[in-house]
Amino acid sequence: MEIDWLKDFQALEGHGSFSRAADARNVSQPAFSRRIRALEDWIGAPLFRRGAQGADLTLAGVHFKPLAQDLLRAVEQARRDTRAVGERDSASLSIAATHALSFTFFPGWIRAHADFQDLGTVNLVSDSMAACERIMLAGEVHFLLCHCHDGVPNRLSPDRFDSMAVGGDTLVPLRAPEGAEGRLLGYGPASALGRILDAVEPVKAATAALETAFTSHLAATLLTMAREGHGVAWLPQTLAADDLRDGRLVRAGGEEMDVAMEIRLFRAPDCRNKAADALWARLQDGGGDTASPAELSARKITF
Repeated sequence: MEIDWLKDFQALEGHGSFSRAADARNVSQPAFSRRIRALEDWIGAPLFRRGAQGADLTLAGVHFKPLAQDLLRAVEQARRDTRAVGERDSASLSIAATHALSFTFFPGWIRAHADFQDLGTVNLVSDSMAACERIMLAGEVHFLLCHCHDGVPNRLSPDRFDSMAVGGDTLVPLRAPEGAEGRLLGYGPASALGRILDAVEPVKAATAALETAFTSHLAATLLTMAREGHGVAWLPQTLAADDLRDGRLVRAGGEEMDVAMEIRLFRAPDCRNKAADALWARLQDGGGDTASPAELSARKITF
């Protein structure tokens, strides 16, 4: 019996059609049909009734469905557990970070808190918050660095993921000196910053009153669009500090429109090694990092 057969079974049960299931599994329909038949031969009973309308489960298939789900979960957990055992002796560190923090906060922060001789290779995965949550939940990285706000939950439940505040930042409404005032440069649904703005009053009402001209999950893209005069964007102060200082951007609202945020580091429970344990212990001993946005902006260091 092959693991792919179980995944084929789930695909056919979900799609109810050999052609659609074969497409989902990226194999030809004849090859897919042969694999389903091989699984049925191995079990010794038909799992699907074939008909003009597609395929549905037999009684044997209904019985096998939860067993297949349990088998796949057990195999995946075995893979994660075994990989974790192997990684405990390695000296590499994988950190996921949202795009904005990858550019502004991460370089100076990791340099201040990490001994690279002890850590070995540091792998930074920079992506949207939604993508970072997915790889964190899958146990593919040791840590996730992201913006957080008390009123905005994420997918990393506190009963499973330890976290600590390592800094602070502020979303500020900004535009070019001669830029459009009634047009919004907004965040897409994959962005943590967009989630925060959607949940905080009166900012939510203020953004709703503007005409949405452009959306992106990249704060750096919105920064460029705002700098070119295309509208108003709520940007992290750590990202926009230089443009504010040099006059390329100006405030588009009072301080009551600012949104204070934490920068938090989440730790994966299923992805551990000596390097990750050492970094976490060092942060705990030092009480994290509560640097202000201005201090964080000064840390825009490459290495």
